[in-house]
Amino acid sequence: MSTTPVLYLSHGAPPLADDAVWTRQLAGWSANLPKPRAILVVSAHWEEAPLTLGATTTVPLVYDFWGFPQRYYRVTYPAPGAPDLAARVRALLRGPGLAVHDSDRGLDHGAYVPLVEMYPEADIPVLQISMPTLDPQKLFEIGRKLQPLRDEGVLIIGSGFFTHNLSRMGAIDGEPPQWSAEFDHWGDEVLRTRDVDALLDFEHKAPAARVAHPRTEHFAPLFVALGAGAELTPETVIDGFWYGMAKRSVQLG
Repeated sequence: MSTTPVLYLSHGAPPLADDAVWTRQLAGWSANLPKPRAILVVSAHWEEAPLTLGATTTVPLVYDFWGFPQRYYRVTYPAPGAPDLAARVRALLRGPGLAVHDSDRGLDHGAYVPLVEMYPEADIPVLQISMPTLDPQKLFEIGRKLQPLRDEGVLIIGSGFFTHNLSRMGAIDGEPPQWSAEFDHWGDEVLRTRDVDALLDFEHKAPAARVAHPRTEHFAPLFVALGAGAELTPETVIDGFWYGMAKRSVQLG
């Protein structure tokens, strides 16, 4: 079995399903990937310490958003659970200073919204794990420990948003705000040169970092992906902006 790539994707919000361009981009992306044996997702929307594994039998959805039309709460994604993957993740991550807990939590919208577009048949086992910290270096090390999964047919996905400031959202078709464009341009450059040190220190190195990410949870899944794809140069697969926020999404491997 060939080594499976690692992805960091910008996942949008429930209305992503109404964006014909973005949904087509996600579907095209997955069509060009080898079909994974299982999928492991780290989403911006699940922070919990110690690191926690999600549901592994019946995998429900967590509709972790408010104020949207009712149709977004009727979306289903009946993916199989991944108990074997959960056991493998537990074995890889357990060690001094890193506990692993179990839960019956389902997939939040950072996981299922893009998966509905990428793997609509919902026939691939999916496991979501929490982010136990937002510390970039610690997340990078978690990713490194998960690296062997790539040789076992597991697709590791970090799901966030390349820039994310809901209080500064713009028009869907308008020019992106300067803060978002500057951060996105910087991110593109350091990803292409694989300047991991700059990425890990993005809060001090990136322009407009505090505006692009008032909290860093949507950038944080990138560090898990970078660790899991260590030594690989990220390739941008999707770029552009959505309501002024950068939807840059990259593949390693």
